[in-house]
Amino acid sequence: MRESLFETLIGGAVVAVAGTFLWFAIDRGGETQSQGDQYEVEARFNNVSGISRGSDVRIAGVKAGIVKSIEGDPERFEAVVTISLDEKWALPEDTDARVSTDGLLGGAYVALEPGGSFDNIPQDGTGEIKYTRGSVDLLTLFASFASGSGEGSSDPATEPAATTDDGYPDEDYQ
Repeated sequence: MRESLFETLIGGAVVAVAGTFLWFAIDRGGETQSQGDQYEVEARFNNVSGISRGSDVRIAGVKAGIVKSIEGDPERFEAVVTISLDEKWALPEDTDARVSTDGLLGGAYVALEPGGSFDNIPQDGTGEIKYTRGSVDLLTLFASFASGSGEGSSDPATEPAATTDDGYPDEDYQ
């Protein structure tokens, strides 16, 4: 009897801890707003693989905001990403946005690289980042290097013929 009481108490403690974690995950999981004053900016990408609602937006590696929403544009065949940024980040008009990853197996985030323009993107919700670079599909990249299409041509028949009419004496080539 004593053994089953101990097992019941341990089981109850495990269920209580699991319930606490579940409550915390449900409570915090849907949040996509960061704290403080925010403004929204749109950016259009050709590929946003790995990015989802709530993904980080970073400037110089520092979290500056979050991805608010991702929608598809059926007319331009692009992904329209709405980004929510802290107001302290006044971005120049020539800011560059790219989808980046934390290593090979890490999560994806949007990296912003501010340009040198004197004019800033409006912070009234109408601003748009015009210069974007989408994510790179690593499997396609590895396959292109494995098949040899990532290198220059090694077929001598397709290479241009060398000419010696360049004005230098022949002894320079020996």
